Amino acid sequence: MVTPLRFAGLLLVTTALTASAAWAQDMDAAQTMDGASEAADAPEQATEVSIPGGGDIIVTGRRGGNVERAAPAVVSLLSAEAIARTGEGDIAGALGRVTGLSVVGNGYVYVRGLGDRYSLALLNGSPLPSPEPLKRVIPLDLFPTSLVASSLVQKSYSANFPGEFGGGVINLTTRAIPYESFVSVSGGIGLNSETTGRLGYTYYGSDTDWTGFDNGTRNTPPALAEFFASGAKISDVGVDRAAIIGQIATPQNALVQRNFNMPPSGSVSLSAGTSMDLGGSTLGVIASAGWSSKWRTRDILQQSAASLDLAQLGRDFQTVSTDNRVVVNGMLGFGLEFGDQKLRWTNLYIRDTIKQARLSSGQIAASGDFDFLNQDTAWYERQLINTQLVGELRFGDLQVDLRGSYANSQREAPFELGFTYVRTNTPTDVDPLGEYYINRLSGQVGTANFTFSDLNEDLVSGGIDVSYPLLPTVRATVGYAYMKTVRTSERRDFRIQAPGDFPAGIGLLRPDYLLSGNLADYFGYQLFETTETDPAFRARLKVHGAYGQIQATLMDGLDLNAGVRYERGYESVRPVQVFTIPSNSNASTALKKEYWLPTATVTYAFGDMQVRANASKTIARPQFRELIFQSYYDPESNTSFQGNPLLEDSELFNAEVRYEWYFARDQRVSLAGFYKKIDRPIETYISPVGDNSFTTSFANAPKADLYGAEFETQKYWSLGDMAPDHRLVTILNYTYSKSKLKVSASDQVQIFGVPPQAATNVFRDGAPLTGQSDHLLNLQIGLEDTSRLSQQTLLINYASERVTRRGLSGQPDIVEEPGFTLDFVARQGILLGSIESELKLEVRNITGTKYQEYQDNGTNRVYYNQYKPGTTFEASFSVTF
Repeated sequence: MVTPLRFAGLLLVTTALTASAAWAQDMDAAQTMDGASEAADAPEQATEVSIPGGGDIIVTGRRGGNVERAAPAVVSLLSAEAIARTGEGDIAGALGRVTGLSVVGNGYVYVRGLGDRYSLALLNGSPLPSPEPLKRVIPLDLFPTSLVASSLVQKSYSANFPGEFGGGVINLTTRAIPYESFVSVSGGIGLNSETTGRLGYTYYGSDTDWTGFDNGTRNTPPALAEFFASGAKISDVGVDRAAIIGQIATPQNALVQRNFNMPPSGSVSLSAGTSMDLGGSTLGVIASAGWSSKWRTRDILQQSAASLDLAQLGRDFQTVSTDNRVVVNGMLGFGLEFGDQKLRWTNLYIRDTIKQARLSSGQIAASGDFDFLNQDTAWYERQLINTQLVGELRFGDLQVDLRGSYANSQREAPFELGFTYVRTNTPTDVDPLGEYYINRLSGQVGTANFTFSDLNEDLVSGGIDVSYPLLPTVRATVGYAYMKTVRTSERRDFRIQAPGDFPAGIGLLRPDYLLSGNLADYFGYQLFETTETDPAFRARLKVHGAYGQIQATLMDGLDLNAGVRYERGYESVRPVQVFTIPSNSNASTALKKEYWLPTATVTYAFGDMQVRANASKTIARPQFRELIFQSYYDPESNTSFQGNPLLEDSELFNAEVRYEWYFARDQRVSLAGFYKKIDRPIETYISPVGDNSFTTSFANAPKADLYGAEFETQKYWSLGDMAPDHRLVTILNYTYSKSKLKVSASDQVQIFGVPPQAATNVFRDGAPLTGQSDHLLNLQIGLEDTSRLSQQTLLINYASERVTRRGLSGQPDIVEEPGFTLDFVARQGILLGSIESELKLEVRNITGTKYQEYQDNGTNRVYYNQYKPGTTFEASFSVTF
């Protein structure tokens, strides 16, 4: 019986090479793969590997048996086997084990130290929208590894890819249509040393929160919905502000509860597939569904500096935050094969929900001896729906690949509630000892805020690739691609304020009582909308791309892949009219650019070795959120952001030289050096917003250079007679990279709302790019049984410190220190009669490495975020029928 895992493995070479030739069109060709495997065992036999959209590559010797070796560009393949070995639950974690890749924040993959804006994520060759307000790139932690058959990372540019290719492209290939029927069921449980069985916080919400869907409890309240629909401003006559306030805070959404015994995490999944003969054609169907719930509690030290020498703290808080993250996913795929023609229709659904409760206490330097207690509750929904249709048509030597895709992503965050209670430590009639926390809704002594935000993004894409051999050793490919993205983002922030004579005794009430409609009406609460200037934006990106490319064998062992891409893009961000009376906002952007992007890769193979050299030009466009002049709070990093409508495209020159030695099947050594020159890189910086608080924004730095080297090796070791059915596997990769901003006294920077200013006010000459670690290291040491499924793997990861945000002028940058992590994964196949099953055990962060984000000038250190992620223990069991 061909299991789903084995079948996915049979498809790896085909799906991976497709990505490097024609927008990574996935195909389902077990026969081609079988041929490639046989060629690997017969090193002197020439092999022809078919690449949809890119033609046939004639390879000699064992070169066709390895994807990285046979591809016409620099690629790294994360196969189904490699993904399973890491044991990661989502594809972002698995990609963090690939040479030169690091995962930053909430599932964003950095390639060779370049931020996520410089990377491109594709699903079966088609682009994806993002449900994140801050990003146009989708966070890859949305994708459970159970949905992904393989992932290919291409680090050198080729003209068949979109021009936004600064660091690389990551193509995820979903599971292919099976040739034999199967049903697979799995379930798992997880414990965390800092969360499970310990104190955490939550709130009721609704009865169905555990599913990732609420039961309507969080629908916009009637009074607020009526206000939104009216087009009025909150200060207009006739707006019933007391009614709006009275419907915001309820015991279900504003009453934080302690849980002294937080539950474990858990997951279940089901997948099934079959195929049928339709008389001359084969129809295959595959379906999968999954649910997971993870709890995480973080005890976070959060500070900010009030002085340039970091000697005085502006804010000093201890925050306990508990997240319940529920992910629901489903996939339904159909495949039809008739003769040499193949059609594939894939449908994907992912919903990712975070229910969060936070309590924090601390002091603000500007408020003297006051103590502050902040309470926040939130519900964040992210959703992705994607449908793709791919056709691979063959007419003799002529190859035609077609693709079309529609995707929709959404993010909704209703009822983000925030309350601040203050202990003045000053005796009063109500509080003789000054020991109670009071919320007088005055700003200085207590606040109440609520936010409703919504994001919707639609992405339509399509393309065609036509390939034909001009000569026996030369194949030409031409193609066209179209992409249109439309995003609407709305955020409505409100602040509640009581009159100056508001009684302190009322301020002792809990949040839902404090905001009751009767109190709001009686005391005359005021309601202010802090986003009234620019509450909503609509962003568009339309890209037309056309390319020509050749793949040629110039002489025995010498191959050339060269091409040029013409790309025309139009990106706009404009305010949406929300109110009946238009605002006078000028926070809009319209970027219309055309580019010619040449690229060439030369590969010289000799024996079991080969050398590659690549040079190319690429671009990086600003992400939507970076252009939108609108505040946004990121719960993952506890950071506020605001966009800059004056950003411009970045342009890159890329060069790389690489040596590869394939000394045995699936075993290799490679060494590479790379260089990138970036004009107008987009970087983050921070600026004060009062009360020793800061916001993070974006600006184009003048220039930057990035250079470095990579080393990778994979080796299997026989244990001889001691254990003839076992082998030891070692996988090591290391990346050194260095980046420098280039800023001179004559350079200027454009920041919305202020005149052009010297770039040295915002950026420091010689500073590294944000997100870039000088050192990245991954080591896997495993013991495998070659006769059956039995693996034990130790995984070591190290990343040196990297800048997350720029410091204020005169201050050091804010950096995070990922440090060293140690994981262990064990997989054991168990045969229950004729039924195949697998037991998997995982231990993550064995050494208990802390997360640290700080400023340090050598004398003083200020922690913006510091907490213990804890050690995670997970066990899962799967059965395949």
